[in-house]
Amino acid sequence: MVAGAAIIVGTWISVIATLVVPRGLRSRTTKLVRDLVRLPFQAVANRVPTYEAKDRVLAWAAPLSLLATLLSWLLVFLIGFALLLDGLSQLGLLSALRESGSSVFTLGFASSVRSRLTFVDFCAAATGPVVIGLQVGYLPALYTAYSRREAEVTLLQSRAGSPAWGPEILSRHRQIRGLYLTLPTFYQGWERWAAEISESHTNYPVLIHFRSPRAHRNWLIGLLAVMDAAALELSLNPRSAAPELRLALRAGFTCLRDIADVEKIDYDPDPDPDGPIQLTFQEFSQAIDLLRYGDYPMELSPQDAWPQFRGWRVNYEPTAYALAWRIEAVPAPWSGPRRRPGQVVMVRSPRDRQPTAATEASQR
Repeated sequence: MVAGAAIIVGTWISVIATLVVPRGLRSRTTKLVRDLVRLPFQAVANRVPTYEAKDRVLAWAAPLSLLATLLSWLLVFLIGFALLLDGLSQLGLLSALRESGSSVFTLGFASSVRSRLTFVDFCAAATGPVVIGLQVGYLPALYTAYSRREAEVTLLQSRAGSPAWGPEILSRHRQIRGLYLTLPTFYQGWERWAAEISESHTNYPVLIHFRSPRAHRNWLIGLLAVMDAAALELSLNPRSAAPELRLALRAGFTCLRDIADVEKIDYDPDPDPDGPIQLTFQEFSQAIDLLRYGDYPMELSPQDAWPQFRGWRVNYEPTAYALAWRIEAVPAPWSGPRRRPGQVVMVRSPRDRQPTAATEASQR
């Protein structure tokens, strides 16, 4: 009887922590179920030859974990009430399971005339609909947050390439006449977006593993690209950089740290600005070559800008890389290692084509 009561109370705590309390609480039961559901999908994904195939496999894991979580709660409640009924009577475990299932799922084909058991039956009958109702109410909030997240990630594609890459943002904004002046507004939008992601993905941790509708888009890679673009601008043009860049950058790594706390990922809250990063100076120089090709203005040389860029990136690179590995984000440049190093997706960045003088003359 004590075991049954403990199971019921513990399961209710799991339900309330996951669906009701807006504090980013994470139930161990919920985490265990989601990890078990993801395990076979991850095993299959590790063996497919391309990233696109991996993305198709993993896209099922997070949504199915929601269904598995609901079923696991109902199953544990059924067992808990069965143990409670068995402890209060001489029904036997099988008969107690039958009566518990009849009550939890509100079927009503088995009941008892004894008042003690009738009260337990009433509690079990109320439990099933309440848990299902909470889960149904949870889904609209979940998918609303997902839709808002993906809208901004989709808009980023035209500015950052596919998959997103920080230097590409600066290059494209410089390439399109007048667009460079809109960068402060762009960073303001992403500062607010990072705050919304921090709130929604800590309250609904399953969203961290929800994948974008397109394989080459990913919320984490998009945020990392925006942060890299801001860090590049602050490093190359420290005197003329708009203040909105600093705010967006800080909002970004604060968001990643909040999510890392939920995912139990360790990080240094106060890293040394002169500390090492995984990104190499050679990779940094390749990005500078791209910016030079697009006539991007630079106040400092790459050698002088590199220590400042490293000082900014040390705040978010370890956390971003750990999250990218955990959720199998699209393997974009500057986003760290994955489980299968061979699955690399190159940045596709078509340039805006302008008509040549000869073409214009022929059209007159």
